[in-house]
Amino acid sequence: MLQILDVLRDRGSRYAVSGGAVQGREGVGTFLAELKRAKKFAKATHNTWACVLSEEGALKGDDGEAGAGAVILKMLERAELRNHIVVVTRWYGGVHLGGDRFAHVVTSVRAYLEALEKA
Repeated sequence: MLQILDVLRDRGSRYAVSGGAVQGREGVGTFLAELKRAKKFAKATHNTWACVLSEEGALKGDDGEAGAGAVILKMLERAELRNHIVVVTRWYGGVHLGGDRFAHVVTSVRAYLEALEKA
């Protein structure tokens, strides 16, 4: 599992990104459960995610951050990343970010994809 903590901060909200290889829907569930075993991720306001599985196609989850999973999914499809989940975590800071939250999801996924290339 690759994790990048404190990708960015804006008006009190903090963003992190995590990801790793998965096999099937069961692998997605296992990855998310393992991530949330860490207290800091379990306490996060949102753990939005997406992946493209070779056999089952695209999957995504907004975890209350409407539209964020679709943003992640589009980036993974463009990168042609298969059988790999990417999770953007947000700890809400008390101020609504409006559309800026989508820009922050994009920044987080870009940071992850760049780190993955270097790994």
